[in-house]
Amino acid sequence: MEYTVHEAKTQFSKLLAKVAAGEEVTITSGKERKPVARLVKPAKAAPRRLGWLAGKAPIIGPEFWESLPDEELKAWEGGE
Repeated sequence: MEYTVHEAKTQFSKLLAKVAAGEEVTITSGKERKPVARLVKPAKAAPRRLGWLAGKAPIIGPEFWESLPDEELKAWEGGE
């Protein structure tokens, strides 16, 4: 769908709703209606990897912390 810069300014919320629904919006300018911008829904970000430890370091879940005695848990949290 194409909109002029003026139309895009006055209907910006509507255009964002269209983009959120997966529609691509082109914004044009001038009498020639040259495309100057394109609004698209961002691609889903790939999950971040741990770098050189990817697949080697275990993920510590809440069960790890629950099993610690109170004194050791305080030490991990910076207490004495």
